[in-house]
Amino acid sequence: MTFLWLNLAIVFIFSFFARYFAAPALATGSSVPVKPNKTLVLGALLSLIIISGLRSNIGDTYFYKHLYETNDFTWEYITSQKDMGFGILQMILKKYSEDPQIMIFTTALITNVLIISVLFKYSRMFELSTYVYITGGLFLVSMNGIRQVLAAAIAFTATKYLINGNWIKYFLIVLLASMFHQSALILMPIYFLVRYKAWSKATYILLFFSILIVIGFEQFSAILFATIEDTQYGQYSGFDEGGANTIRVAVAAVPLIIAYLGRERLREVFPSSDYIVNMALIGLVFMIISTQSWIFARVSIYFNLYQIILISWIIKLFSKKDQRFVYYTLLICYFVYYYYENVISLNVFYKSDFFDDFF
Repeated sequence: MTFLWLNLAIVFIFSFFARYFAAPALATGSSVPVKPNKTLVLGALLSLIIISGLRSNIGDTYFYKHLYETNDFTWEYITSQKDMGFGILQMILKKYSEDPQIMIFTTALITNVLIISVLFKYSRMFELSTYVYITGGLFLVSMNGIRQVLAAAIAFTATKYLINGNWIKYFLIVLLASMFHQSALILMPIYFLVRYKAWSKATYILLFFSILIVIGFEQFSAILFATIEDTQYGQYSGFDEGGANTIRVAVAAVPLIIAYLGRERLREVFPSSDYIVNMALIGLVFMIISTQSWIFARVSIYFNLYQIILISWIIKLFSKKDQRFVYYTLLICYFVYYYYENVISLNVFYKSDFFDDFF
């Protein structure tokens, strides 16, 4: 965990000063009043890329490295796979190097560049977003579910088109993301669900159905897995590894509860917030369902990125005299959660062949 702790400190410091030395946003219609200092943002980004890109373990990293080493990525092989985009990426990389580390580093580079670029554009408090990106667990997930988080990062860049209602460009980006992980296609029907005012009747109906699914999960899962049994995800029907931790659900719920209580103020300071709130809310719905089966927590990855944006705005919903207290409370609570998840619960151990050779 030493390098992961160092990464957290470096990213937060660079991100904090990036906002401290921010410049006024001159672009018309900008979502935020200031733009973080690009040079300092780059410093935070480099730390994320290096730590993620030079790892030699965590999650299914070894599995991906093994596949890269043993497979010959011909067009015949690529077209036989479901997620062709990832196969094409590996085919290109293998022309330059047989070392699987180049694939790990490249995916880390693309994933983090795309995520940070969107946070740079839409986060009100940039350092809070990058801090929660790490402490909330999504950065660690990006080193485990490589393809899916890469797909989520690509789809995340369509945020602009989600907000301005350009469904054609939004769908094109989602289709590109689905070439790396087909589950990204869920974002197409989701587009029509989130294009409404947050906390309307549709919101409560969505929450009601999520609770209903939890109550009748056995019947729901039987129908769902019968539907997808002939797809690459049909294998999940045989998995019985329990549900997601309820603490994760609580962590996902708190920012939304605050956003609900300050919903009118949020619309004043962030006019496009309804779409961000709705995406984060759908993520919470999947997290609630995931308490019955962890598979649904994987789907929530696409929506958790929007929660990171939302968290950066909720500080501004409080009075000025309370903002500092709320800010530090969030930092402490997420730090405790990060320690619990990675040290106590998962006992994460970070390894890197590169760092082992030099340190």
